[in-house]
Amino acid sequence: MPKINENFLKLEKNYLFINIAKKVNAYKEANPDADIIRMGIGDVTLPIPSVVIEAMKKGADEMGVKETFKGYEDSGAGYDFLKEAIAGYYKSFGVDVLPEEIRVSDGAKSDCGNIVDIFGDDNVVLVTDPAYPVYVDSNLMSGRKVIYADSNKENGFAAMPDENVKADIIYLCSPNNPTGSVYTAEQLKQWIDYAKKNDAIIIYDSAYEAFITEDNIPRSIFAVEGARECAIEICSLSKTAGFTGMRCGYTVIPNELKFKASDGTDVYISQIWGRRQGSKFNGVSYPVQCAAAAVFTEKGLEQIKENIAYYQENAKIIANALDEMGIFYTGGKNSPYIWFKCPDNMGSWEFFDKLLSEANVVGTPGAGFGRNGEGYFRLTAFGDRDRTIEAMQRFKKMMNT
Repeated sequence: MPKINENFLKLEKNYLFINIAKKVNAYKEANPDADIIRMGIGDVTLPIPSVVIEAMKKGADEMGVKETFKGYEDSGAGYDFLKEAIAGYYKSFGVDVLPEEIRVSDGAKSDCGNIVDIFGDDNVVLVTDPAYPVYVDSNLMSGRKVIYADSNKENGFAAMPDENVKADIIYLCSPNNPTGSVYTAEQLKQWIDYAKKNDAIIIYDSAYEAFITEDNIPRSIFAVEGARECAIEICSLSKTAGFTGMRCGYTVIPNELKFKASDGTDVYISQIWGRRQGSKFNGVSYPVQCAAAAVFTEKGLEQIKENIAYYQENAKIIANALDEMGIFYTGGKNSPYIWFKCPDNMGSWEFFDKLLSEANVVGTPGAGFGRNGEGYFRLTAFGDRDRTIEAMQRFKKMMNT
């Protein structure tokens, strides 16, 4: 009789967004005429830019011609034309990354969860709390010890390292999901120094870097001195270019990044990750990689910036409404997420039920992101403009009655 991995039994029975869907579906069944506005899941709503779709169609057409047909991509790491385009994008904001240091994947969520396959199960993992659930769940599944650095109102939901705490693997996300907070270069330098002092590695999720508006906020951890010796960066086109339904992202592992094996030999992380991906992943389809490369063209960047600006304006609408009501929040300026304190000291799920039943608006309870999320709530700016305005009008009406 096979034995199951009982570490899975340590997880919450249902994923956060499954619980939300169950509650919403039950409410809709009881209130079929309710006009529900969804501002919970971080899914985009604008169509993918035309230049990207044109490139994908061209790639698909090439798959129908013998001379240009593509099967398996040799390395599984992504076609050179896409990796070169990504490296050029990094250079546009002053960061040097080599194409050979980039591996193309089907998205940041997959890589954030899978990257830990290459590390031993006896490592101690440090996660800032609140956190995107995949950071915690993927490590609990492997039986690793997970410890937390508290992000809270006092530190602007940007936890900093504690010199008295020892960790081997550190997850950081900036701009942060769910809190919308960001790390400055000076703050990231503290984390880098901490990692190097402890011979630790930082897994840096930069999925929302395209939403950064302030000059002092790094678009990449590799913009900060020392990061190439201790950090892996994971990024996605899901929010940058609307690829939530197409799936494409990339992970950057610097050539300098190496650690000692138990026999004292140097082990290069990029090689181990490449071996893992070669065994368990067959790569991203050619048409999708053609589409991804088009994102980084002059026309592609121009078009995706229009979409991002649309979501940024939605974020301002949400933030302005919260300002008007005197509610504390983080995010919005450099992030599509707005993270706010539930009014009247309500619990996260308690406020979820109130917002759904009284305003027919769906958000995400902060408690689903960790202990420090209790009493907070997340709204996303990825919705339709008119529906975002309507949602905040309903919110204000609910709060004033």
